[in-house]
Amino acid sequence: MKMAKKYSVFMLCAAVSLSLAACGPKESSSAKSSSKGSELVVWEDKEKSNGIKDAVAAFEKEHDVKVKVVEKPYAKQIEDLRMDGPAGTGPDVLTMPGDQIGTAVTEGLLKELHVKKDVQSLYTDASIQSQMVDQKLYGLPKAVETTVLFYNKDLISEKELPKTLEEWYDYSKQTADGSKFGFLALFDQIYYAESVMSGYGGYIFGKDKDGSYNPSDIGINNEGAVKGAALMQKFYKDDLFPAGIIGEQGINVLESLFTEGKAAAIISGPWNVEAFSKAGINYGMTKLPKLENGKNMSSFIGVKSYNVSAFSKNTELAQELAVFLANEKNSKTRYEETKEVPAVKSLANDPAIMKSEAARAVTEQSRFSEPTPNIPEMNEIWTPADSALQTVATGKADPKQALDQAAETAKGQIKAKHSGK
Repeated sequence: MKMAKKYSVFMLCAAVSLSLAACGPKESSSAKSSSKGSELVVWEDKEKSNGIKDAVAAFEKEHDVKVKVVEKPYAKQIEDLRMDGPAGTGPDVLTMPGDQIGTAVTEGLLKELHVKKDVQSLYTDASIQSQMVDQKLYGLPKAVETTVLFYNKDLISEKELPKTLEEWYDYSKQTADGSKFGFLALFDQIYYAESVMSGYGGYIFGKDKDGSYNPSDIGINNEGAVKGAALMQKFYKDDLFPAGIIGEQGINVLESLFTEGKAAAIISGPWNVEAFSKAGINYGMTKLPKLENGKNMSSFIGVKSYNVSAFSKNTELAQELAVFLANEKNSKTRYEETKEVPAVKSLANDPAIMKSEAARAVTEQSRFSEPTPNIPEMNEIWTPADSALQTVATGKADPKQALDQAAETAKGQIKAKHSGK
């Protein structure tokens, strides 16, 4: 699943409340004694099950249980759980994007995990934060991804790369001719535009003292956000981006121009490594550029996680399996098979991982990035923010007017859909 391509808008359904006993790692011995002959079902991401094959076999042997692995698109697993969970045909352990956690918890779909702090401390702060709702843990991170800069080495060398977004603007002014382009990005989508807006002080939601998101504090239209939007608008106004890069087909246009050798650099993500390699592009990857104020462009950190279904009849054993699959050893093995960057801190400088240019780029960019907000109210941000940015890109509205309208719309939707929770 290409996280940047589509944003899921989740329909809240009737929550199914289950009271399930929780256990921590200390209770593993009792779990083992009662688990003999049990079967667990794991929903893994598409074409990623090879990454956990050895771990599953080891867990089966140690616990004398059977683990059935089923591949499903990870961004749609919660949708399937809504139906299959109550029917008794769902998983014990599933995988999902971190930004779906809040909605899933609100609907009663996930089991709170009770693992010790030393287990939680294995993971990067941002990745473990993505699994927290109201200071409670609902999953363990297995992989992280961010947007990065791809560049065509046949068109521009690493030494020639502009250091700032403004320098990329100047480079594009010199190279763009209507059929070939310098730098391209999907700045008509908040997923990408937030990289610039946040660098000038914009934000999606403010945070309370305990670090939790405050959905009543929306910053997509503050002074910094407007300044960032105005900077991005220049690329469209001055014809440095093709007209076709706006809207739903924009991502296809952007990727096609890069694979055809008609764009020197684009902002995309590691989900395109295989496609660009197959296209024969001699590409490089690095972190996103800085802004004129000295701050590095940010990005949303996408986190894939292992989570325990609230409908599982073996929640203790399911939790043990989630912990086992996401531990340091198995995270490294999973990376070797899937090339998805693990969320384990100690692997950040592992030579086997850092020899990958993609892993290095994601790891470096992660230093300047934050998790996509995982609260249900985030569902009310995507559409109005994207609509506003498209009017900015097409010149139909100035940045302040468009973003003010987006913030007003989002606040209204949040009040209508979430005020009673």
